Amino acid sequence: MEWLKAVQRLREQRIPGVLVTLTSVRGHSPREAGAKMVVSAEHTWATVGGGNLEAVAIERARAMLTDHPDRLEEEAVPEMMQLSLSDKAPYQHGVQCCGGEVELLLEPLPVVPSVAIFGMGHVGLELARILARHDLELHLVDSRAAQLSAEHLHGLDDAVAGIHVHQVPVLPELVISELPQGTHVLVMTHDHAEDAALCDAALRTFTADASHLASIGLIGSSAKWSRFRAKLADEGHTPEAIARITTPIGLPDLGGKEPATIAVSVAARLLQLFAGDPAQTEQPSR
Repeated sequence: MEWLKAVQRLREQRIPGVLVTLTSVRGHSPREAGAKMVVSAEHTWATVGGGNLEAVAIERARAMLTDHPDRLEEEAVPEMMQLSLSDKAPYQHGVQCCGGEVELLLEPLPVVPSVAIFGMGHVGLELARILARHDLELHLVDSRAAQLSAEHLHGLDDAVAGIHVHQVPVLPELVISELPQGTHVLVMTHDHAEDAALCDAALRTFTADASHLASIGLIGSSAKWSRFRAKLADEGHTPEAIARITTPIGLPDLGGKEPATIAVSVAARLLQLFAGDPAQTEQPSR
């Protein structure tokens, strides 16, 4: 089904859209009840009948997207439309004289959070288990094939989240540029050199203070961060750019070094970021 593939594509890419469903038909109509189409700001998929009917639905759907460009699930308010397919009915985009009346349901598609975990070691796996229970898009990246095997990730089999596995033996930092707009990146690989390359790649996505990444987090000690700051400065990053990396990560008042404890702390901090709580503006600490 073209419309179903479109819904999934928009979700994965974090692009707002509207699902349009022909809910009822009285008399004659180009399509039967149940026909669906998907509308984004730039594209449409499938059809609910063409002509004035479809043009009006597309126009209204795009107006809904303009009203709420960053629509979250709790803001998604569906709308109903009724149209008469008569040559005597008012029209905006040409006469459509099938003779029937139709009802349309326009449902904004929620833009869910996106998180990328680089490094599926002890902490990464525990964090993935927690995040997988939430409605989001979860990208798991590792240069070691075993860490992304079905056996290693079996705890995610019943995930609510959409799971995307990226096994990149060489240059995992290339995945950074492929992530959806607004992704939260967490760097916690087994190799500090890999971590440094990922931090460098993440900072290079910023242009004039804008980036397709929502946040960058790095796990590690203060000694590790001191070395990374110097290395990133040598790579040409300014102090202001380097400050975009949050380290340590997690909630400042939740201590402990067990992987599960760190994962809970980081997940809780991410949930605060998802909610956009203005009170949570301080740099997290772990």
